[in-house]
Amino acid sequence: MPLSKPREVFIQGLTMDGRTFRPSDWAERLAGAMSCFRPGGSKAGIGAFIGYSPYCVPRVINNVKCVIVNEALKDIEPMAWDFVMNFARDNKLQVTDGCLLPDTPAAGGEKKA
Repeated sequence: MPLSKPREVFIQGLTMDGRTFRPSDWAERLAGAMSCFRPGGSKAGIGAFIGYSPYCVPRVINNVKCVIVNEALKDIEPMAWDFVMNFARDNKLQVTDGCLLPDTPAAGGEKKA
C-alpha cells in the first residue's frame, strides 16, 4: 500500500465576503505561534533557531497572504491543528484544500531522487 502525503490546507487572508483580513501581519503571527511544532520537536538553547514550522508556513499567493497548514500537524499536536482551524473559522477566513501532485518521473523514465 503506497504511503500518501498529508494534505495541505490554505488559510487565505480573505474573509468570506471578500475583504482583506487585518492586521496585515496576521499570517506571520499565526505561523509564528505554531513555530515550535517541528519534526523531532522544538529545541532549546544553543541548538535552537528562529524560523517557521514546516507544518505551518506563511506565503503570498496571487497577492493574497495565506498560511499553508500541513495536516501532519494534526498527528503531532491535535490542539495546534484545532487552534489554526478555529482561527480561520472564527475570523471567517476562506479555507481551501491544497492539491498535491504526484512526483513526476525524470526524463528517460527514471524517478527523481
